[in-house]
Amino acid sequence: MRFVTVKTGVDPSGELREELRAHVATHIGAIAKPDEVRFAEALPKTRSGKIMRRLLKEIASGAKVTGDTTTLEDLSVLARLAESEEA
Repeated sequence: MRFVTVKTGVDPSGELREELRAHVATHIGAIAKPDEVRFAEALPKTRSGKIMRRLLKEIASGAKVTGDTTTLEDLSVLARLAESEEA
């Protein structure tokens, strides 16, 4: 699964999802094409701007988010991602 944020005004549609998958297959290789693309308003980042990939993996796998989240810039991002996963 890959998480994607889109620019303001871009519709995160099923068509865009397939276009992104095809783009990866064409430019990187079919083996790199993600099985699933999930759109998100924001990603969990540290105050220094690094994306916390561990948290994304936990959310994608459906596991409960564990570990230290004190360095997160915005804790509400985790809640929104978890809510959208449950929906």
